[in-house]
Amino acid sequence: MRIGMTLDYSGDFIGSVGAAKDFEAAGVEIAFVPEAYSFDAVSRLGYLAARTERLEIASGILPVFTRTPTLLAMTAAGLDEVSGGRFTLGLGASGPQVIEGFHGVPYDAPLSRTREVVEICRQVWRGEPVVHPGPKYPLPLPPERGTGLGKPLKLVNKPVRSRIPITLAAIGPKNVELTAELAEGWLPVFFHPGKAAEVWGVALTAGLSRRDAALGTLDITVTAPLAVGDDVEHLLDRARPQLALYIGGMGARNKNFYARLAGRYGYEQEAARIQDLYLSGKKQEAEAAVPEELLRTISLVGTKEQIAGQLDAFAAAGVTTLCVKPLADTHGERLHAVERLRDMLS
Repeated sequence: MRIGMTLDYSGDFIGSVGAAKDFEAAGVEIAFVPEAYSFDAVSRLGYLAARTERLEIASGILPVFTRTPTLLAMTAAGLDEVSGGRFTLGLGASGPQVIEGFHGVPYDAPLSRTREVVEICRQVWRGEPVVHPGPKYPLPLPPERGTGLGKPLKLVNKPVRSRIPITLAAIGPKNVELTAELAEGWLPVFFHPGKAAEVWGVALTAGLSRRDAALGTLDITVTAPLAVGDDVEHLLDRARPQLALYIGGMGARNKNFYARLAGRYGYEQEAARIQDLYLSGKKQEAEAAVPEELLRTISLVGTKEQIAGQLDAFAAAGVTTLCVKPLADTHGERLHAVERLRDMLS
């Protein structure tokens, strides 16, 4: 397994990029830049590319609803060029709260849109005139939907690579099946290694049965809080706010993908309580209601021996990239945690 990190979109990004070179030396191989209703990820990825030399960079993720497929392809090709072939295009559907609330775009047919975006991106990167039947993104636009003057065009520049890796964020069964079929990588959330086969096994098997061998093995990237030592148990609580936010506040009560996932893990009652508390404005109580068992199973927090066992569980579940979030207070302590993980993996 390789080590990755996500750069915080809400904090001091420039400072995080400055620290990224240290983490690269400590063993981090890939850095993800997220995009929510924050500053855009693309400008930041360009800055990250300019400030690093070997570190792979990835969007984590760009929503498929907010840019046209050809613009996503152009953006990925541009970032791949300025990074010297180090870019991975991370895509996802996001959710209606962000897509309709912040962008004002209808949240419809996320599966169809994702499939078409992937197909069109790869057509652009191959240098072909872009022709696509749709139905969501017919190219050129049919005459009855426009002026009738559109014609097939191909990218002016030659991409550094004709196949830029695509990673899809997915947690629903149909989306995971699509990912296993089409993408080089899969980015789930709150990955429970002991429940992965039960929750996603059927979907993964179905998608992999239709997978093109040229895509290679599916790169499974999981995010995990990290703290190594004999006295780090208290740091586990630092992972509570994010879980409470996603399970409790990322979506409406009846349409929250993360609460549904917690339910599929066996925490249906707990997820409902977290939602009730969070949506009532009781965020601290919601954080306290996050089950400790769930926190532990998705994290790398504990003694060296405990983490070794968790690494075995992740490996057995097929994980290939660990995107860690060091929980220590200082930069030096966070580096040391990554170095210890690197040594355990080597």
